[in-house]
Amino acid sequence: MSKKTVLHKILFVGPMGAGKTTAITCISDTPPISTEADNTDAAQSTKSTTTVAMDYGSIELGEDMLHLYGIPGQPRFSFMWPILAKGALGCIVLMDETRENPMKDLDSYLEAFDELIKKQAFVVGVGKTAKNGMALSKYTDYFAKRGMTPPIFEVDVREKADVLMMLEILLINQEIKG
Repeated sequence: MSKKTVLHKILFVGPMGAGKTTAITCISDTPPISTEADNTDAAQSTKSTTTVAMDYGSIELGEDMLHLYGIPGQPRFSFMWPILAKGALGCIVLMDETRENPMKDLDSYLEAFDELIKKQAFVVGVGKTAKNGMALSKYTDYFAKRGMTPPIFEVDVREKADVLMMLEILLINQEIKG
């Protein structure tokens, strides 16, 4: 008799352009499913396409299967957020340091995913930084003021090792929390 596969769901959260689609594409064992459409909101981001429903990929870990879901980053698609968050084991919050007000972005995503973050583990990946560690201090201060201590990393979501590191820390923290 073969062992039953255990399924786990990981959510990638963050604003448009933070790298959710790229991160999932970078680590997925299967070609990801993406719902990209032309970007008609250049005020949010100058990228040519945007996710309008979700991104999906998967990773096999022995007998377990991780399902990777990326939310659409634009608030106008926020009706999808609670649907995608349902049953998630944890989330990776990706931030784009080049956005006009990344801390305001962070406020909105932490508020929107408050229940998930309270119950499950999460990690924060800060991208598009000067790679000098300075960006991380404001995130550390931000969370300290809220009595929270999530793992925070400077990441390049195009680098498989960076994305897998966040995923591994998320899974370890969920196991500890668990």
